[in-house]
Amino acid sequence: MELILKQTIDTLGEEGAVVNVKPGYGRNYLIPQGLAALATKAAMVERDRNMAAIQARLDAERKDAESIAKKIDGTIITITMRSGEDNKLYGSVTSSDLADKLAELGITVDKRKILLDEPLKNLGEFNISYKAGYQVFGEFKVLIVPFGAEKAPAAPSAQAEAAEEETSSDE
Repeated sequence: MELILKQTIDTLGEEGAVVNVKPGYGRNYLIPQGLAALATKAAMVERDRNMAAIQARLDAERKDAESIAKKIDGTIITITMRSGEDNKLYGSVTSSDLADKLAELGITVDKRKILLDEPLKNLGEFNISYKAGYQVFGEFKVLIVPFGAEKAPAAPSAQAEAAEEETSSDE
């Protein structure tokens, strides 16, 4: 069954594309949801007439997606969490948490487009992908550190300074 896509669908193609799908998928899902229309002669003529506007809109969406992907690429997010034995977190880090952290950095993203199979439940370093648009991806790094890890390196240096002062005052 040939259909004309009214919207971009990740698994099929971009808006305006003519695709061949199984009849059940077309009749029971794509057409009733308003995602596609039958590829009749009249619909094809209408599609050809509107193709310039469709292409301009797709180009603008692609540029926006690429700019977001460039902002996200190489970004490092540090999240501090409490953890127990074996580096297991008390709680988890979800795509919503990651979207909030990116927003703090000035990068507004849709949490549903963060490609996270399951919440992060361990300490460590993770590479996370973000689907910015149709076939446009960005990747960022998440560091999950234990609560108090940032303060730990500062404390020994303060103790070392105090020890140095004591030894110099003893002399």
